[in-house]
Amino acid sequence: MADFVAERVKTSTPPAIANPGPLGLSAFALTTFVLSAANAGLFTGAEIVLGLALFYGGLTQFCAGMWEFKAGNTFGATAFSSYGGFWIALGFALLPLFKDKNLVELAGGDQALGFFLLGWTIFTGIMLLGSFKVSAAHILLFLCLFLTFLFLTVGALQKLPDMNKYGGWLGLVTAGIAWYIALAGVLSASQSPLKLPTFPLS
Repeated sequence: MADFVAERVKTSTPPAIANPGPLGLSAFALTTFVLSAANAGLFTGAEIVLGLALFYGGLTQFCAGMWEFKAGNTFGATAFSSYGGFWIALGFALLPLFKDKNLVELAGGDQALGFFLLGWTIFTGIMLLGSFKVSAAHILLFLCLFLTFLFLTVGALQKLPDMNKYGGWLGLVTAGIAWYIALAGVLSASQSPLKLPTFPLS
């Protein structure tokens, strides 16, 4: 009888889920990389980011956030869900759905976009404070992301193209750091002999 009960308890234990962090970081990094490269002036045709914004940086990253909730990681859940929502909102706002105009144009252009970005700058500052107990790599990631949003916000509100370009270069650095942390998580999960330090703080 005791063996039967033990077996029932064993089989009813929910399976552990994989770490969703590398997925969320990869989705964030790739989408940020493409848009930042356009902002930095490395190529024309920034519209190519719309698909990534809606489905990879948006939907996929949002799902990673939901899985972080299940894993009990409040910081990761808040970050991934929020930035997934950011990419979906931005992608939708830039789609020319309204007689060949997008929501940014209908709302007044750069000024409206600037306040949209300002809100995300504030949120990223909050997440930067939250990263102080995660790892040094996460602190650097959110610091660079905060500066990226700050430069893009100033560029939009003050109509300064150079600030947008600087924000683009900062975004490329941000994407590189996010990929680094994602790779560190993948290598750790796959028990690879190659390890990348993230310098955890807790």
